[in-house]
Amino acid sequence: MIKDEKLSPNEPLKENSDYLRGTLAEEIADTNTGSICADSQQLSKFHGMYLQDDRDVRAGRRKKKLEKSYSFLIRVRLPGGVSTPEQWLAMDSIADQYANGTLKITTRQTWQLHGVIKNNLKKTIQGMNTAALDCIAACGDVNRNVICNANPHQSELHAEVVNFSHKISDHLMPRSRAYHEIFLDEEKVVSSEEVIEPLYGKTYLPRKFKITVAIPPSNDVDLYAHCLSFIAIIENKKIVGYNVAVGGGMGMTHGQNETFPRLADVIGFISPDKAIDVAEKVMLVQRDYGERGDRKLARLKYTVERMTANGFLSKLEEYLGYKLEPVRKFKFDSNGDRFGWTTDDSGMHHLNLFIPGGRVIDSSAYPMKTGLREIAKIHDGEFRMTANQNLVISNISDAKKPEIEHLLGEYGILKSHERSAMRLNSIACVALPTCGLALAEAERYL
Repeated sequence: MIKDEKLSPNEPLKENSDYLRGTLAEEIADTNTGSICADSQQLSKFHGMYLQDDRDVRAGRRKKKLEKSYSFLIRVRLPGGVSTPEQWLAMDSIADQYANGTLKITTRQTWQLHGVIKNNLKKTIQGMNTAALDCIAACGDVNRNVICNANPHQSELHAEVVNFSHKISDHLMPRSRAYHEIFLDEEKVVSSEEVIEPLYGKTYLPRKFKITVAIPPSNDVDLYAHCLSFIAIIENKKIVGYNVAVGGGMGMTHGQNETFPRLADVIGFISPDKAIDVAEKVMLVQRDYGERGDRKLARLKYTVERMTANGFLSKLEEYLGYKLEPVRKFKFDSNGDRFGWTTDDSGMHHLNLFIPGGRVIDSSAYPMKTGLREIAKIHDGEFRMTANQNLVISNISDAKKPEIEHLLGEYGILKSHERSAMRLNSIACVALPTCGLALAEAERYL
């Protein structure tokens, strides 16, 4: 590790946090404030949450000498973006009980809850746990939620990449039990011999790490904008392996010319049995060679740029102990969602719905949230969230389709498709009033 004076403040914070515990448990139990300290705010991200406040009322509360109107954003870990109807109903109920009554579908194919006050944090996470859901590593300097094509057109391939996404997520998930102790009341077990984080170590990664899996010809996951992407190579309707792309990311810091967007480099091909190993070793190269002094330069894209793509490949192959095969041909022809009904080769039906801004809410135009709740009560397939903040009601049988069509009509949900092409291709982050980083409006102005 580099000398302390060159480290960003987050590095010693992580190292001394007792594997992401810090003082979070004590601060969450403190009812005298809705906030937590700055160090705990950083650690809470590893557990899938951000402290925020309502910026619309800041000035008014300040005049009254009140603290900010604090609440938490909670982001669910949902590899591949697939949920059961039971999980959808659970999140719908949790949103009403403990959040602001809405669900936000993100570009990482999962739900976000907004407006969760500190006193409801544990209740929210425990409610998610009963539905076999968690928010471990949904934020923070770790591997984030793994995303893949929603793909209602090739169900067998979709099932395979969703399973692959789950395997990557499980393999790269932090092993610390801090989340379970703090939010699920698990008793702490102390062992001096246990290696708590065999992959991450005490300081985890330099910054967030994002993985995606794409199935040509659809690039709805935007693979060139991610740290690591796997591009499925299909022969005779089967996935024979994956091209590997590294070093993408579109972010930059205003006024900081050393920061820049970068498209990922496709560096080789691997067979399916090597894919998890490659994901691990790419992450470990970033762990060991990523920038830890300046967080603005700490993403994998800057590591690849600094080492060059060929240099990164050489180091990766050193970690792997074998070489990647040459890149295989692939082609993409779209990156958006195809709205409406489709039927796959097995005869199952799928409905891709446009969700304005990803916000599942009962609006004055139509009660979308209520309608989707009623559909979830009778649906025996899946809900697939897309990387464009939309939703696929998936694997609908011939028998169930008329029932679902009736509910769609009753609640006017298909009205969401009565929009311009530009609007149907729009996405939006939350921005104001709750995001502390927002400089302008986004979702509220769509």
